[in-house]
Amino acid sequence: MIPNPEGHRPLAPVRRRHASQIIAPALLLLLLAGAWEAFVRLWAVPSYILPPPSRILIELVIRRALLLDHALTTLQEVLLGFALGVGAGVLLAVVMATVPLLRRSVQPLLIISQTFPKEALAPLFIIWFGFGILSKVVITALICFFPVAIAMLRGLLTVDPGALDLFRLYGASRFKTLIWLRLPSSLPQLFSGLRISATLSVIGAVVGEFVGASKGLGLLIRIANTQLSTALIFASLVVLGLMGTSFYGLVVGTERFLTRWLPHLSLSRET
Repeated sequence: MIPNPEGHRPLAPVRRRHASQIIAPALLLLLLAGAWEAFVRLWAVPSYILPPPSRILIELVIRRALLLDHALTTLQEVLLGFALGVGAGVLLAVVMATVPLLRRSVQPLLIISQTFPKEALAPLFIIWFGFGILSKVVITALICFFPVAIAMLRGLLTVDPGALDLFRLYGASRFKTLIWLRLPSSLPQLFSGLRISATLSVIGAVVGEFVGASKGLGLLIRIANTQLSTALIFASLVVLGLMGTSFYGLVVGTERFLTRWLPHLSLSRET
C-alpha cells in the first residue's frame, strides 16, 4: 500500500470498518427478529400479548400517517428540549469553570437535583406549563442538562498544564485562555455528554407525554395500551428507536466532521 504523505488513514479500511459497524448489528437484529417470529408462531402466543415482528411491520405500514403525525410532535419536543438543555448546560459549565466560588456552591446542588426522578417531577411541569409542547420541552431540557453540564465542566477544568502555563507565560487574559484553550480542549468531553443527551432527550419527551399531552408518540402508546393494541405500541417504540438512533448518529457524525478540523477531538472518536 502506498503510504499517505499527509498522515491520513487509507479510505478503504475506514470504509470497511464503518460498513461492519452497520452490517453486524443489522444481521444480529434480523436474527433476533427471526427467533422472535418463530417463537410467537410455534407457541401460538396471542397477538395482544406479544405480536410477531411481521405484524408490527404491517402496523407500521398501515398506521404510517398516524405514526408520522405523532412522531413529528415528539421530534419537535426532542429538538427544542435538547437545544435548551445543551445551551443551559454549556453556559453553566463555563460560568462554573470561570468562577471557582460559584462552582463549589452550585455543583453539590446540581448533583442533588439529579436524585429526583423525572417521572415524579413531570406532573409538576404539566401543572406549571400546561399540556402543550412547553412542558415536554422543559422536561427534556432538564434531562439533557446534567450530562452536558458535568461533561463540559470536566473538559474545561482538565486542561493540559503545559499549554496553560504557556498561555500564562505570554500574558493571555482569562477570556483569551477560555476561548483559545479551555473551550477547544473541552470539546471531546462535551461530545461525550452530547451523545448521552441525544438518547436521553427522546426519553424525556416521552415521559412528559405519558403524564399529559395532546399529541405525541408517548400519548399514542398510552392510548394503544388502553385498547390492548400491542402491535401499535411496538410500532411506536420502533419509531422512537429510529428517532433516538438517528439523533445519536447525527451527533456522532457532527463530531467526526469537526475532527477533520480540530485535532483535539481525535481522542473522543474511539470512545
